[in-house]
Amino acid sequence: MDIEVIRAEETWQQAGAYYVRIQGMARQHGITLRREFDSHDTPETKYIVLTDGIFPVATCRYYPLGEGAAMIGRVVVLPEYRGKGLGSRVIREAEVWLTEQGYSKAVVESRDSAVGFYEKLGYAVTDESIIHGDTFDCIRMEKELRP
Repeated sequence: MDIEVIRAEETWQQAGAYYVRIQGMARQHGITLRREFDSHDTPETKYIVLTDGIFPVATCRYYPLGEGAAMIGRVVVLPEYRGKGLGSRVIREAEVWLTEQGYSKAVVESRDSAVGFYEKLGYAVTDESIIHGDTFDCIRMEKELRP
């Protein structure tokens, strides 16, 4: 693999994030485009895109929550690239970017099946309450970011 990290701020780069989300989540789980792309997908939203050569293979997005916190979400790795550490890498890249921008806390709403993945990355469950989303049930987790 020849993995490159893109901080996707331009439309053509964001298209890579959208591609991964459509192929890796919407298509796989039968999620409509209206449900996959919500009010947090704007030209101002920050995306990390990992490419293998020129082909986008993993992504996540983040947006501010206020008080020095940001939500990392829509973490997706194409099925054929899973199990290669790219999910962890895309999260770490987002955390670095968040820290550079002065954020002190990262928040995720993890599918219950992925809580262990986020715990390995230093996230802790902050509320045991289940968040019933349109597509998945999630659990809120947080991590303090250090510069």
